[in-house]
Amino acid sequence: MARSDALVDVLKRELRSRGITYAQVAHRLGLSEASIKRMFSRKQFTLKRIDQVCQLTNTEFSDLARALHREENLLSRLTLEQETEIVSDRKLFLVAVCALNQVNLEQIVATYDLARAECIQLLARLDRLGFIELQPGNRIKLLVSHSFSWLPDGPIQRFFREQAHHEYFRSRFDRPAEFMVVVNGMLSRASSAALVSRLKRVAREFSEMQNEDMRLPLAERSAMSLLVAIRHWELQAFAELRRDKAPAARTVRPGRM
Repeated sequence: MARSDALVDVLKRELRSRGITYAQVAHRLGLSEASIKRMFSRKQFTLKRIDQVCQLTNTEFSDLARALHREENLLSRLTLEQETEIVSDRKLFLVAVCALNQVNLEQIVATYDLARAECIQLLARLDRLGFIELQPGNRIKLLVSHSFSWLPDGPIQRFFREQAHHEYFRSRFDRPAEFMVVVNGMLSRASSAALVSRLKRVAREFSEMQNEDMRLPLAERSAMSLLVAIRHWELQAFAELRRDKAPAARTVRPGRM
């Protein structure tokens, strides 16, 4: 099942790379646009449907299979040792993030205070780490997949919590394309699970948009960071007023601030 889901993701990226919309797919298949969106969202495709969409993109099913095979051979996560080395060197970390965002050597040197030779040395270190392949002409080939993410509670995430957390939230979040909201309440397990599923979908959409926008010139892109979080939590000032001081849910609890 997981492999068939991944095949649909490859097909979706193929559509986006060719600028083909869901509306066009719907017209070709004689279905409503809502039905097409639902098919991609639920990843419920028959082989016949996949073949029909392939015809629209002028690709073969075998092309999708090869693309999926290449994707499966890429890294979805680094090892603890790899992340530790990257985060231990500020310049190496910077170049790794640039490479992850498809910023090439010339653009890195033009944007940051790095000499060309120094930047090439840093790229060579990332090559040795297996994060990229430094190709002839100092071209950068990423060796991580579209679904790549940093290790949960790994060195990169700990770096954010310990050093970048306060810097990130030192904002009013009132500029264009910025948004933050804090909502407190009491949910059932079913509702919590449903919400977590939706938040994961938002995170996937962010990654998909990032991958799609990588084709745009650097001047048309800007660094954005999406923080998605939900957890069991009660304000410490409230928890200290509990009679039993136990973390278990009680019948009465202030739900909103």
